Amino acid sequence: MTLTRQAFSFTRTLVAGLASIMIVACILWNIQAPTRLGLAILPQQYMAFQLGIALAVAYLRFGFKGQEKTRVGWIDSAIAAIAFGTLMYTAWDFAWLLQEQAYRPWQITAIGTVVTLAVLEGVRRRAGLMLFSIVSIFLVYALIADKVPGRLVGKELSPERLVQYAGFDPNAVFSTPLAVGTIIVMLFVFFGQLLFAAGGGNFFTDLAMAATGRTRGGSAKISVVGSALFGSISGSAVSNVVTTGVVTIPLMNRGGYSKRDAGAIEAVASTGGQLTPPIMGAAAFLMAEFLDIPYLAVAGAALLPAALYYLAVFAQVDLIAARDKISSADADGLTTRQVLREGWHFILPFAVLLLALFVWRLDPEESALLASIAIVGVGFLRGYRGERLTLRTLGQVFVDTGLAMINLILIVAAAGFVIGILNLTGLGFALTLVLVDAVGSNVGPLLLVSAVICIILGMGMPTSGVYVLLAALVAPSLVQAGITPMAAHLFILYFGMLSMITPPVALAAFAAATITKDDPLLTGVASMRIGWAAFIIPFLFVATPELLMDGDMTSIVVMMALAIIGIVAVTAGIVGHWSGLLNRPSRGLVVLLGLCALPLGFLPAGVIFHEIAAGLCLVLALLLALRGKIHHENTKGGIRS
Repeated sequence: MTLTRQAFSFTRTLVAGLASIMIVACILWNIQAPTRLGLAILPQQYMAFQLGIALAVAYLRFGFKGQEKTRVGWIDSAIAAIAFGTLMYTAWDFAWLLQEQAYRPWQITAIGTVVTLAVLEGVRRRAGLMLFSIVSIFLVYALIADKVPGRLVGKELSPERLVQYAGFDPNAVFSTPLAVGTIIVMLFVFFGQLLFAAGGGNFFTDLAMAATGRTRGGSAKISVVGSALFGSISGSAVSNVVTTGVVTIPLMNRGGYSKRDAGAIEAVASTGGQLTPPIMGAAAFLMAEFLDIPYLAVAGAALLPAALYYLAVFAQVDLIAARDKISSADADGLTTRQVLREGWHFILPFAVLLLALFVWRLDPEESALLASIAIVGVGFLRGYRGERLTLRTLGQVFVDTGLAMINLILIVAAAGFVIGILNLTGLGFALTLVLVDAVGSNVGPLLLVSAVICIILGMGMPTSGVYVLLAALVAPSLVQAGITPMAAHLFILYFGMLSMITPPVALAAFAAATITKDDPLLTGVASMRIGWAAFIIPFLFVATPELLMDGDMTSIVVMMALAIIGIVAVTAGIVGHWSGLLNRPSRGLVVLLGLCALPLGFLPAGVIFHEIAAGLCLVLALLLALRGKIHHENTKGGIRS
């Protein structure tokens, strides 16, 4: 073995060891090991430790263009060593540094400079140019804020003061986003990795296949159900696409769906997993911290919108199957009973998780830790179709979880820069005033402008990263206009997430297109058609608080019923089928009635108007069903004669 190969082998071993240490440190922190050992460790010391490891791994494992390295690079190794050493010193001496911060010692300047530059370059490599550019713009603004004309003028800052604040202050890089990422989200990613290593991924795919594969369009329904189950655990749209899509997309192609529709269905189904309780994406835990409310409240509010989202997708794939005469999928002879008989043990960790979150009211990190312990217990005792947890796979789970967290840690650290600059310069308050003044007190235009901003800022960025930015930039404007904080934050989460399926940069659709080998932009356009309801649901729950479980049960049921009728009707009009093909006038009428049935409470029309429209939708659906039945019987009669 040559010296270069030996060095590369050593680097890979070092990276694996550091990635594992991240997870061990997270577990020890969450069981309060330092306190039990009589050590007084600040949260910022723990965060500095994790950020130092994440930066070291990022520079040792990934090259200048973001690709995985195939050889050792001395420059990156030096950067990794400097970043690691700087943050280990920060973790060791943070209490003294914080005490001396007002006197601006050179140590804080050095720490801030290293952290700011290392995180920025790490974000450029791993999260892309979009987030790198946005964060860089804010850093540049901070340096010239006092020279900006108009209402966006800010206080004067020197470069030294900027790096001291952005790269060290507890209100900047070591603030809420990094805390949530390294304390809470890391354990949920660990939970998901354990589940997949024990065979849980195959279990969910098989369960979806057995439950829906024998119905019309069963191949697409497998994708919808499987991606919803899978995505609610993984919390990443792109990883969901590439994990489940390699199975579901070819299945849809064989079933009769076009390559474009197959890719779009998988992209939309995978994207919605981040909105699906009980385990939503990382952004949901960030939201709970930003709003200072229990995670239970976030999951409860997100439940009905997520149900509407998947209802729209499910209805569309079913109607496409009816229109294009797509039959059931090959379910490999599996039945739901067989799948549950072999994989029933996967229900136990979820039962533990749900009990811990919603009955025992434990913190999310404690709940994830208990559920992870449950998976380890059942995973060693029982396997699923040849997959079982072993000591070797368990060790690999620690490595895989650490590596999976690198991107998120870099993103939330960079988002901390933006939050710090907004606080330091006063830009956050100024942006709120400018946005509200630009559209006046009319909530409708404000929501439209905010939706466009969310999609634009979210292009090319992971959902958790864009949510943190939007929570600081856009959500305050919505709250200022009178929208409840929960609705405002869910609104920006939805539209930040929709950048995953909205061209020109639709990461989930592009990932699906690599599997289908179809045009990425056209796949993105098809994804917008399949996922059309996701663009209207945020307006619905802002206008109708009952859809966020805010109101009496009767009102909640009525509003949910109106939303269901409206969404199904519009979906039928878009597809052009309901108990038979619809001509253009019928499609237009169905879409119009469906839109009128949707309970958009900030429109002048009252609830009675929406109820009448919903009633007309039901009458029209009945008439179309009768027409289809008569046509079918006449066709059969003609064949007999």
